[in-house]
Order: sequence, then structure tokens, then C-alpha cells
Amino acid sequence: MKGSVFFRVAAVIAVFIAALIGIGLGVGIAITGNLENTENYKPLNPALPTKILDASGDVITEFSADEKRELITLAELPRHLILAVLAREDLDFYNHRGFSLKSIIRAAVGQVTGKSLGGGSTITQQVAGTLYTNRRERTITRKIKELWWALQMERRYTKNEILEIYLNYMIMGPGTYGVEAASKYFFNHSARELTLAEAAVLVVQLSSPTTFNPIQNPNEAMNRQKSVLDKMVSVGYATREEADASFQEYRDSFDYTRIGLSSYFSREDKAPWFSEYIRRELEKLMYGEMDYYRDGYTVQTTMDARFQALAEAEMAEGIAKANASYKNSSGYGTNRAERVYVPLANMLTLVFNIEDIYSATEHQNEIKATNKYAKQLNPTVDLLSLVFDIPELKPATAEAYRRLKSVTEESAVEGALIVLENGTGQIKALVGGSQYNETNQLIRAIQAKVMPGSAFKPLYYSAAIDSREFTMATLIYDSPVLFYAATGEPYVPNNYMGSWRGPVLLYEALGLSLNIPALKVLDGIGFDAAINRAAALLGITDSEEKSRTFPRVYPLGLGIIAVSPLSMARAFSIFANQGRAVTPFAIRTVEDRNGKIIIDYEQDLRRKEETMGNALQVISPQNAYMMTRLLGKVVEVGTLAGQAYKFNVKDNKGVTYRIPMGGKTGTSQNWSDAWTVGFTPYYTIAIWFGFDKGGNSLGMNVNGENLAAPIWGNLMHEFNQGLPRREFPRPAGIVDATVCRASGLLPRTECPTVIGLHFLAGTIPTEYCDQHGASIDSLPRGLRDIGGMSSGSFGMPTIPEELLMLLSMESSVYDTEEEDPEVPLDHDPLLD
Repeated sequence: MKGSVFFRVAAVIAVFIAALIGIGLGVGIAITGNLENTENYKPLNPALPTKILDASGDVITEFSADEKRELITLAELPRHLILAVLAREDLDFYNHRGFSLKSIIRAAVGQVTGKSLGGGSTITQQVAGTLYTNRRERTITRKIKELWWALQMERRYTKNEILEIYLNYMIMGPGTYGVEAASKYFFNHSARELTLAEAAVLVVQLSSPTTFNPIQNPNEAMNRQKSVLDKMVSVGYATREEADASFQEYRDSFDYTRIGLSSYFSREDKAPWFSEYIRRELEKLMYGEMDYYRDGYTVQTTMDARFQALAEAEMAEGIAKANASYKNSSGYGTNRAERVYVPLANMLTLVFNIEDIYSATEHQNEIKATNKYAKQLNPTVDLLSLVFDIPELKPATAEAYRRLKSVTEESAVEGALIVLENGTGQIKALVGGSQYNETNQLIRAIQAKVMPGSAFKPLYYSAAIDSREFTMATLIYDSPVLFYAATGEPYVPNNYMGSWRGPVLLYEALGLSLNIPALKVLDGIGFDAAINRAAALLGITDSEEKSRTFPRVYPLGLGIIAVSPLSMARAFSIFANQGRAVTPFAIRTVEDRNGKIIIDYEQDLRRKEETMGNALQVISPQNAYMMTRLLGKVVEVGTLAGQAYKFNVKDNKGVTYRIPMGGKTGTSQNWSDAWTVGFTPYYTIAIWFGFDKGGNSLGMNVNGENLAAPIWGNLMHEFNQGLPRREFPRPAGIVDATVCRASGLLPRTECPTVIGLHFLAGTIPTEYCDQHGASIDSLPRGLRDIGGMSSGSFGMPTIPEELLMLLSMESSVYDTEEEDPEVPLDHDPLLD
């Protein structure tokens, strides 16, 4: 009885679906009824390049990729490629008439339930949809048109002809169409030579050549590749042994260091780094719907051509300077070691028969010989292998090139820069590295994950200001201190060169990039407050990503995290944008060949921001203003003081004035990375120098202050010329007060130096200076400078009796009036 009911329900459903299909086909016939002849397929639009325009409407470059399609017949392709396509895309291809009712129902159920149950389109429908419909349109009408043309194709072509069109026409990589071009692009050989595992990789590209690109996203591609092979095994198209062996061979020989190529490199391009970023963004926006290599779009971008040219010139000079400095410093060390220490080591091996030293020396000689071969001899060997057709030499030369590439990544200094317009988020200029070419396409301004060092400190200083436990005038002791991790493990931080300045006010501690006070600030507010504020400013919302990014250890306060220059620029631009969120973007609009705007990214972004309400405010306007003042002190008296004179600019009336500014330098552990990030009311610039692979040092004489900061200052001077005068808006809830420069408390008449600072309302000191005045005049000068009784101080050290005896002397190690001019200002991590 139950079975009978089930079959009757199934029959009703089947009739209903058949009726829907009949109605759909009727509508399809009506839609296409005005065609002169349904047997004459409408011609494809001729291929036109996509134009990339800068903010002024001038052409930056054009994208076109006609040369990336190579036709190949079905008979020339290996059988396992065809079987892989059928297993992945349309197992019933040779049996249906252009559509699969089972697939349509499965896809519909997936849409209703929100589960990924597979697509509903057959191979024929995919070809028809690509050739004759706009796949950007996600409507029932479009699906009906697609089904109609699929039926027409089944009438006109054989199954093999349809499959051949499919394998030659579909996009399968960046500007790459068809399996032959894709095979040469990914594997450097014809599709005729594809292995089983390689065939599975190509098949995966049919669903999403951006997401599953084996060069850009190798792990995701391998996961999908494995699923295709498993499917082939399950349907009997391959044995388990064949699939596993081919997959393992592919995995063992995969080159993870390769970077995906753009469509081509011979085109004229005024800003190759910027346009490559645009190309990748277009891939995300247009995949499966539009072909920016053929369809003749016009892309309006945010780039300022003058800014871009100035940025590229400054960064090229900076990268050259950094590499010359690195080469000189590392060459000096190597030459000295070879001249002095290697002979000593060899003598020790002979006199004392120390085999370990001998082995180490031999190993160093082997490394030196290998590097010399890779750089000087390998190109000649590679050329000879081609000239005399000796393929046996190719594996050796390829391996040498891989080693040389690895050495280059470790020893070549790179750099990156990004410029944001604070109020809009527009990317005005972008430099991704040194010269952009086939082997250098890592857009470091966007993709690099590097340590920001002390440039990270302002992110949690912002939380400290909001805690109201810290102000610009808080007195912090820069002195040796011992912290304990949650595990009980002790941690002893250090300052640059192991020097300490004694009592300093918070604004001085940040300006001079002092590590000990920074970690006391972190300890004072706690890891939760610091991490939550840094994550909000960097745009990290996922809890797992937050846990991975921010370790709950004290060195976090010294910037031992991995972030991109773009993320750092975003964080600092929020300070300059009154605490409101800044969403960086580079594409404003995309127009089709007829001038119709089909993507208006900027307008969509503004509408989204309007709906966000209070969520748009990342930090309060008061906190943002305080951070602009706090970071302004870095330019006035800190590590960016050398750039202050560059902020005398002319406004739109030709009158010279000092434009407000703020920023922070940073140098990571072992001097591996050098940063400057800073802003004016108009723009934020983030600049980074370092290595693509960790392990090397720029040198003790290279840091954010002397490498990145001059470039930042030069560009800010140029970018802010001729603009209307603008200040950072001062919100209600900010008050000013004059404090003693030594104690940070309200001044007495005896205080020798005072300073005006900004405070959140309600946080002005309420006590008077305890370092100057009649009540403490009897104390020794050194002890007065300690300010031990100050309730406005933080991290006051306990002073043992022995130290008090020493402090009774007039000369004190904590005497802030006698600072050592030899000590560099950029005090960054020297971690144990």
C-alpha cells in the first residue's frame, strides 16, 4: 500500500515537472520566434580588448588574449582526458538529448536546501549558455534560452562535435581558452601528452579557473583533482592503482614556487603592478559571466597617474638602495669570514683533528660551488642542451634554476607601497615589488604577509587610550622588566642596543618606538583588548583567523604577526577618517562595449555603507582624533621627525602651510622588514621593504626610519600639494591641558618644562607634579627624576636600597636631560 502511494506521488511529480518543461519550451519558442531562422545561429560578437582607464580617463593598458587559444581535434586528445571531462561534468552526455532532467531536479533541490549537490547544466547547455546567453543573468528566462539553444545544438551537431567545441572554447585559466592552450600554460606541453592526474586538473578548471588555479591555489586544486580521480575510479574509467600513481607523481613533481602568469607581457602598460591587480579583481567579478579578454569592456579605476609614476620612481630607487646596502654588508661579512675565520678553522682541523669543523668547512665550500654553478655555468649548460638536443641535461638545469630562484628570494630585497584616499578608500597608487615581469608577479602590497614590527604598536595604543587608564601624559618607566606568560614562562624584552631612557611620557614612548613601555601598555590593557582592537582596524573578523594572526604572547606587542601593507594602510586610514571603516578598492565602474554600466562597485559600496549605520564606526571619533595627535607626535619628536619639514605644502590658493600628519616607523625582528605607515587628512601611505622569504637581515644600519621614511615623506610632500587646507576634525569630548613634561601631571610653577597635550574628557590629570616644587626639593635630583610617588605613572620599578644609594649622586642613569645622541631613534624588536 505504501509503495503504491509512493509511485503515485512520484508520477504526479513527474507529470508536473514535464508540464513545467513543456511550458518552458513553449516560452522559449516564443522568445526565439522572432528569429529569422532558428537554424542560423546568431554570430558571436567580434573580440575587442578591455580598456583600463585611470581616474582621469586616460588609458593605462588594454587586456586582450586572442593568442591564448589553440584548437585541437577530439581525436588528438588522450582518452583519459575525455573520460575525466565526462566523469566530472556530464556522465550521461552520450545518452541525453541536450538536457538532463535528473540533473535539473538535483540542482533545484540544492538551491532550495542551500546544499551543493552539483550543477544542473549538461555539457551542451554549458556550451549553449556560453555562446548564446549572458551567464551573468541568473533568471529562469536565461535558463530557458540556454535549454532552447542546447536543443538546437543537439539537432545541428554530433555529440563529438559538441564535445570538441566545449574543449576548445571554454575558459580554463587567465586569458586561456581550451584544453590545448591550458595544458601548455599549466604544464608546458601539449594536451596530447597529458597524464591522468594532469587531465583531472584541467577538468577542475571548467568549474572555476580562478578558485582552483593550480598555480595560485595549488592545495585547493589538488583537493578537487583528487575528487575527479576518485569519481573516475568509482565509475570504472580508471583503476585505483592508476589514479593513485598518477596523482602521487603529479604531487611529487609539483613546483610550488611558480607564480601564475598574466595573459601576456608584450602590451604597453603605464602601471603594470596596478593593472595586474585590476586584472585579478576582474577575474573575481566577472568569472563565468563575462570575458574581459574579448568582450571590449571599459574599466574605470581609481589610480592617479601622477601618484603612480612618482611612487614607482621612489620605490625603484629605494629597492636599489636597499639591495646595494644589503650586498655591501653581507659581502663584507662573507669576505672577512673567508679571509680570517675559514683559515683558522682549517688550521684547527689539522692541529686537533676536529672532523666536525672539517665537515662544516667542506659543506660551506659545497654551497659556494653550487651557487656559483647556478649563477654562472647553468645558463650555458641549459643553452647547450637546447643547441645539441641533449634532453638529459634539462632536469639538472631546471633544478639549478629552482635553487637560484630560491636563493634570489632569500637574498634580494623587495619593496611594496600602497596609497589610499582616506575618505573614500580609493587605491590611488600601488607598487607590488621591483620590476614586474613573468617571474615577478607577487603583488606584495596586497599578498605579502610580513611582520610590521613597531608599526603595529599604534593599533593597541588605540585600545589603551580607550581604556582611560592611559593618556598621552601617562608616565611609563623604560627600564628592565620581567614578564610572565600564561604558562609561567618568563620573558625579558629589550630595547634597541640594550639602552633604557627611564621615565618617559606615553607620547614619547610611542614616538621613540621604545619596546619596554609598549609592552607595559599591552600588559596594562590585556591581550583581549589589544587583539580585538587590532583585528577591528585590520579588518579581521573571522575568529579562527584572529586566533591564527594574534598569538597571546608578549612579543605580540612588538609586531610579530603577519599582515599585508594593504591591511596596515587600512588600519591607519581609519585613524585619519574619524574612526570610520575604510574599504580599499581600485575598480569604480565597468562598462560594456555599448557604454552601459554593468558594474558600479563604488556606488554599491556607498549604498552598503549607508545601511551599516553605527557598524561603520570602527573606533570612536574621539579615539581616532587622539590617535592622529599621538601619531603626529611621532613626526614632531619621534622617529619621523626627520621628515617633518616636508609637510610644508602649498594649498589651493598658493599659500604655504604645515599640513597635519601622523605616522609610525617599524623594523621587525633581526631587521628583516622596514616599514613606514602614515597619513595626512587626505591620504595614507604604507611602505614596506624586506625579503620574500624570511631568514635574512637588511642589516643593522637599515630600518624603517632611514629606508622607508624618506620615501614616505617625499611622496606625502608631492601628493598634498595644491589641495584645500584640511585639518583632522576635532569631535566633542576632546580637551586640552598643559602638563609637566617630566611627570605628566599638572604643572607647578617650579616645573622647568611644560607641554600642551590632548585628552579624552575626564582623563586630565588631577594631581600636581610630584617631581618639582618645595615639597620635594630636598630629594636628590636623580630620585626627583624617577617620580616614584606619581599616581599618574605606570610600571614604576621597585627601587632597592642599593639603588637609592646610587641615586643620591647627581649623575643618574635615569637623567632624561642627558640623552645619548648616538642612539638611533627607531627602537625595534631585538628578541631573544
